[in-house]
Amino acid sequence: YKPQSVKHVLNLITRIANYGHKKGLCEGIGFTVQKPRVDNLVTEDLSPDQLRRLLIAIEADTNRSVADMMLMALNTGMRRGELLKLQWDDINLNTGFITIRAPKGGRDAMIPLSQKARELLESINRTESPFVFPGDKGNQRTQMYPAVSRIKKRAGLPKDFRPMHGLRHAFASMLASSGQVDIYTLQKLMTHKDFKMTQRYAHLRDETLKKASDLVGDILDEARKEKKSATNG
Repeated sequence: YKPQSVKHVLNLITRIANYGHKKGLCEGIGFTVQKPRVDNLVTEDLSPDQLRRLLIAIEADTNRSVADMMLMALNTGMRRGELLKLQWDDINLNTGFITIRAPKGGRDAMIPLSQKARELLESINRTESPFVFPGDKGNQRTQMYPAVSRIKKRAGLPKDFRPMHGLRHAFASMLASSGQVDIYTLQKLMTHKDFKMTQRYAHLRDETLKKASDLVGDILDEARKEKKSATNG
C-alpha cells in the first residue's frame, strides 16, 4: 500500500490500543510504532489552456449537480468532503459567508462567498433536501463518479490529476500567483490549520513578486530610450 494508507492504518490501530488501555481493557503498546514518512505537499495546478478546456467540459456535462460542485470547488477552494456535506443553512447570503463544518476534523470555519460562487448558488434549483448538492432521495451525496471522471477525460487533463482535490489546488495557485493575496489570507481561505500546508504555494507568489520587480528595469529602459530619442531629435 501507499505510505499514506499505511500511516492511516497504523494511526487507527494506535488509537484503538490507546483507548483500550485507557479503559483498562488491554495493556498499552510497549514499543514505538514506526510510521512511514509521507510527503503529501503535492501541488496540482492547471495551465490556462487546461483550465479553459475544463470549464468547457463542466458547462457541457449533463450532470449539473456534479458540474456545479466542481465549479464551486474552483470558486471557493472547498474540499470534496465539505462540498458533499454542505447544507443551505451553512450559507448566509446576507453576510456573504459560508460556514465550513469541522474542516478536516478541526473547528468550524468561515470563508467568504465570492460573487461568482453566489451567482452559482442562486442558479441552483433548490429541492426539499437540506443539502446543496444532494444525492439519491435528497440524502447526503456519497460519490461523484462517473461524472467527474467523464469531465476530466473530456477536458484532456493528466491522468494523475485528482479532479476535486486538484481544483482546490488550482484555486489556491491562482490566488497565490496573482501576487495580490498574502500567504496568511490564503491560509484562512483554505482553512489550513498548519501554515506549512499553505507554504507550498509561497513560491508562486514569490515568482510573481520577482516579475513585478523586473518591471522597474523595463520601465527604466523605456525611459532611457525616450530620453535618447529626445536628445537626438
